Amino acid sequence: MAMEFTQALLAAQSPDTQTRTAAEASLKQFQEQNLPQFLLSLSVELSNEQKPPESRRLAGIILKNSLDAKDSARKEYLTQQWVSVDPSIKFQIKESLLRTLGSSAAEARHTSSQVIAKVASIEIPRKEWQDLIGKLLGNVTQTFAPGFLKQATLEALGYVCEEVAPQDLEQDQVNAILTAVVQGMTSAEPNSDVRLAAIRALYNALDFAQQNFENQVERNFIMKVVCETAVSKESAEIRQAAFECLVAIASIYYDYLEPYMQTLFNLTAEAVRGDEEQVALQAIEFWSTLAEEEMERQDDCVALDELNSPVLHFHFIDKALESLVPMLLETLLKQEEDQDQDDTVWNLSMAGGTCLGLVSKTVGDKVVPLVMPFVERNIAKADWHSREAATFAFGSILEGPSVEKLSPLARSGFEFLLSAMKDQNSHVRDTTAWTLGRVFELVHRPASGDPIVNEKNLPGIMTVLLESIRDVPNVAEKVCGALYFLAQGYEDAGPASKALTPYYESIIAALLSTADRVDVSNVRLRASAYETLNEVVRCSYAPETLNTTAQLLQEIIRRVIQTVELQVVSSDDKEKQSDLQALLCGVLQVIIQKLGSSEGKSVILQAADQMMMVFLRVFGCRSSTVHEEAMLAIGALAYVTGADFAKYMSEFYRFLEMGLTNFEEYQVCSISVGVVGDICRALDDKILPYCDGIMTILLKDLSNAMLNRSVKPPIFSCFGDIALAIGEKFDKYLIYAAPMMQSASEMCMHLDTTDDDMVEYINQLRRGIFEAYSGMLQGFKNSNSEIMIPYARSLVQFIEAVFKDNSSDDLVTKAAVAALGDVADALGGGIKVLLANSSFYNELLSECLLSEDYTLKETAEWAHTLIQHALQS
Repeated sequence: MAMEFTQALLAAQSPDTQTRTAAEASLKQFQEQNLPQFLLSLSVELSNEQKPPESRRLAGIILKNSLDAKDSARKEYLTQQWVSVDPSIKFQIKESLLRTLGSSAAEARHTSSQVIAKVASIEIPRKEWQDLIGKLLGNVTQTFAPGFLKQATLEALGYVCEEVAPQDLEQDQVNAILTAVVQGMTSAEPNSDVRLAAIRALYNALDFAQQNFENQVERNFIMKVVCETAVSKESAEIRQAAFECLVAIASIYYDYLEPYMQTLFNLTAEAVRGDEEQVALQAIEFWSTLAEEEMERQDDCVALDELNSPVLHFHFIDKALESLVPMLLETLLKQEEDQDQDDTVWNLSMAGGTCLGLVSKTVGDKVVPLVMPFVERNIAKADWHSREAATFAFGSILEGPSVEKLSPLARSGFEFLLSAMKDQNSHVRDTTAWTLGRVFELVHRPASGDPIVNEKNLPGIMTVLLESIRDVPNVAEKVCGALYFLAQGYEDAGPASKALTPYYESIIAALLSTADRVDVSNVRLRASAYETLNEVVRCSYAPETLNTTAQLLQEIIRRVIQTVELQVVSSDDKEKQSDLQALLCGVLQVIIQKLGSSEGKSVILQAADQMMMVFLRVFGCRSSTVHEEAMLAIGALAYVTGADFAKYMSEFYRFLEMGLTNFEEYQVCSISVGVVGDICRALDDKILPYCDGIMTILLKDLSNAMLNRSVKPPIFSCFGDIALAIGEKFDKYLIYAAPMMQSASEMCMHLDTTDDDMVEYINQLRRGIFEAYSGMLQGFKNSNSEIMIPYARSLVQFIEAVFKDNSSDDLVTKAAVAALGDVADALGGGIKVLLANSSFYNELLSECLLSEDYTLKETAEWAHTLIQHALQS
C-alpha cells in the first residue's frame, strides 16, 4: 500500500493527462473513504527519507491544503475535519511532522514547518498540543543539534507565532520563544541560515512581545540584538530581515522607540546610502512606517482631544526632518532606466519619493523650504536624472502642505512643467505628467478667489495635455490622470465650471482616440482613458455640453455593439471582450446619470430601448453570469425611466435572477440587490409580479453561509425598498423577513467590536436593518399599520441597544432616528406602549439635535415632532 501511495503521488504529477487524472481520482477516493489514514499516509510520505523528493513535495502540499484554506467557510470545514480525527492518529501525524524538521531535504523541512503551524493554529487555541512549544525549543537549545534542524525549527516557531493569537500562548512560553529566537540571532551563532531563520521568527513573534517590550532590560536586549543584526557582515538577506523587524517594531512598539531613535537614524541612513538595495528599501520603509504611525496618532489626538485622553506622540519625523529630507532627496537621483515602463518596479527612487510624500503629509508646510532648493538646483540640469528627480520631489510633497503655501509655487511652476512635457527624455515627461496630475488634484481650486488654473493659462495647459496624450503609453496614461483631476476640480465650482466647455469636444475626441490606440500591450491606458472620459462627462456643465454628450452616447452604444459582435475563440479573447464591455457600460452609466438629471432626460428616454437591447446582449455574452457594470447602468436607467422601465422587466428578469444567485462573484450579487432597489423606486407596485421570485432568492441568500457577508446588509435595505413599493402586499413576506431581521439585530450585539473591519460590517448591517424597518413601516402606514406592532417592539429595543453602543457611526444613528420617526409616523398613538418604560429616545434625539451634521439634525427634528404628536394623541 505504501508503495502504491507513493506511485499515486508521482503519477498525479505525470505530464500524461490520462495517468494524472486516474492518480488524482485514486487519491481523492482514498481521502474520502478514510481521511485519517490518508492524512497519516501523507505525513509518513513527507517524513520518509527514502521516498522520492517529488512524492514528498506533493504529500506536503496536500497535507497543508487539508488543514487550511483562504475561504473562511472551507477553512472551518477543514478544521472540524481535523478535530474529529482520532487522537492517536493525530499524535502519529504530529510526531511524524516533528521528525521531518530534521530531514536532510530542505524542501521537506520547510513544508513540515508550515504544516506544524497549521495544526497548531487549530489545536493550540483549543488547549491541545501543549508540549509543541517545548519540543520545538528543545531542538533549538540542543548543544549539538545540527544547523539545519535549528533552522527548520526556528522557521516552524515563526510560522506558529504567525498562525496563533498572542492570548493563545502562556507568557512563559513567549519568554522562552523570544529567548531562543534572540539567541539564534546573535553573532555567537555560527550558522547564517540559523541566524536568518531566527530574525524571521522574531518578526512573526513581535506581536507576542508586549510584556517584554514593557520591561526596559528585556527591551534593550532585543533592540540591541536587532540593531547589531542590521549591520551583520554575513549577508544582505540577514540585514534586510533585521530592518523588516525594525519596521514592525516602529508600528507595534512606537511608544518605546524614543531612547533608540538616534541609533536607528544612523543605521537607516548608512543602509540607505551604502547598503544593497534590498536592505536600503527596508531602511526607507522604517521611516515610511513611522510617518504613517504619526499621522494616525495626529488624527487620534484630534479625535480624543475633547475627551482629554492624551495620545503619545514623539514627533520623530518632525525632529529628524532636517537630516531625513536630504537623505530621501538623494534617493530620488537613483532611478532605473526602465522604471517608468513598469509600475510594479520598486526601487530606491520610488521608495524615497513615497516616503517623502508621507513625510510631507506628516509635517505639512515645514517640508517645503527643505525640498524647494533641491528642486531649483536640479530642474534645469543637463542630466535627465536630475531633472526627473526635481520634478518627482515637487510632485511628492504636494499632499500635506497648505494650498496657500503651495499655490504660488504651483502657479510659478506651471510654465516650466508644461515645457517639460516636451522634454527629450520619456522618464522626465512621465514624471512631469504625474506631477501635473497631482497639482490639479491637490492645489487646483477653481471656486477660490485666485485659482492656479485661470483664463490666462488654461489654453496653454489644454494644448499641452491634448498633444501629450499622444505620447508613449506610460506618459499618455499619466496625462489621462492629469485631465481627470483637472476636470474633477470643476465639479460644483459654480460659474467657474463652464471653463472646460470650449475644450469638451476636443477632450472627448482625444480620450476616445487614446482608448483605441493599437500600440498598447497593457490595458491600463485604455482603462485610464475611459475612466477619465467618465469624470470629464460627470463634471461637465450640462446645459452647454448636452449635444456633445448625446453624440457621445450614440458612439458608446456603437462601441458596445462592436464588442458583442467580436469573434471570441479563446479565454483571452473572452477576457478582453468582458473588460472592454465593463469600461463602456461604465461610460453609459455616467451619461445616463448626467443627462437623466438635467435637460438631457429626453435624450435618455429616446435611447432607452436601444440601450436596454445593448445591455441584454452584453449579458448574453457572459452566458452563466451577468456583468456588474451593465447591471449598474441598468439601475441608473431604471431611475431615469421610472414606471416606463416595466416594459423591459420580462426580458431583464432572468438576468436579474442570475445576478441575485451569483454567490461566487458576490460583488455581482450585491450590485444586483442594489438594482432591485432602483427598480422598486422606479416601478412602485408594478414590481409586484416579480416579487415572489425576488424575495425567495433574497431569503435564500440570507440563509446561505457561503455568501460573502458584505451582501447581507444591502439585502435588508432591499426588503425595505420592496415593502415601500408594494405596500400592504408585502404582508405575505413579512413573516419570513422580520425574524431574519430580528436574528441579525441580536447577532450585531454579540460580534467583536475590537476589530475595525468587523465594526464597519456591524454598522453596515445595522443600517440595512433600520432601512428595512423604515421601508416596511412606511409601506404599511396607510393601510395595515397594525401588522407592524409585534415587530416594532423589537425595533425600538434594537435602537436603544445601538444607541448605548459607542461603536455606531453617524450614518447608523441617522438611520436609527429615521426608523424611530417612522414608528411614530406609522403607528401613531400605538408608540405610547412601546416607549412607556423607556426614556432613551429623549437622550438620543437631544444628542442628535445638537449635532453639527445638518441632515442628522434635520432627521432628529422630524422624528421628535412625530413622536411628540403621537404621544399626545
